[in-house]
Amino acid sequence: MKITWLGHSSFRIEIGGQILLIDPWLNGNPMLAEDQHDVAVAGATHILQTHAHFDHVADTLALARKLEIPVVGQYDLMAHWEEHEKIATVGFNKGGTVDIGGVNVTMVHAVHSSSFSSPGGPNVPGTECGYMIEHAGRTIYVSGDTDVMADMKVFNDLHAPEIGILCAGGHFTMDMRRAAYAARTFFDFKTVIPCHYRTFPILEQSAAALAEALPGVDVIEPQVMEAIDL
Repeated sequence: MKITWLGHSSFRIEIGGQILLIDPWLNGNPMLAEDQHDVAVAGATHILQTHAHFDHVADTLALARKLEIPVVGQYDLMAHWEEHEKIATVGFNKGGTVDIGGVNVTMVHAVHSSSFSSPGGPNVPGTECGYMIEHAGRTIYVSGDTDVMADMKVFNDLHAPEIGILCAGGHFTMDMRRAAYAARTFFDFKTVIPCHYRTFPILEQSAAALAEALPGVDVIEPQVMEAIDL
């Protein structure tokens, strides 16, 4: 499998013959150069959406139409988009699992918020979530935007993910110290990839504290558009 960071919380995951875009944010993403946009999404088969904040959905609808691929996510948000935006979706809910081309995706809980702007004020369709992505006995946990939760122990008991893609920038989500606590206390990761950091000055700029707190875990500070082959 290959995991490529597109900056902030956006990822391209190549797994089981599928190419999944996680929360794709291209236009306005200060970490992703404009001339990299097409390469970043080339061949994508699905978009996975964790919640509706602008830095996670800014390009979702346009990409779904341009690439003619479905958006996979929380039922209420998907139903809203399918009805009002006329895009293809796969809507399900927390605890549910969907098979997308041989890759199993289970939606799990997250603790954050979820809304987008509309002429009448904030629109709040559905709730935030994370994902377990599994193929051929290997599982990736994508935390989405969240704080530490005791639920994470249940996630590990049920799914035993070996790879954790964890938000860790602080201010809006858990920071490096809290992400390390979550990884150390509730999971048995072999590899941890931090995200939702470095994008803006208000966020943490280094994952050194995360790596220091997780001896024996391969903490990879991702570089934009450099594939991590796992």
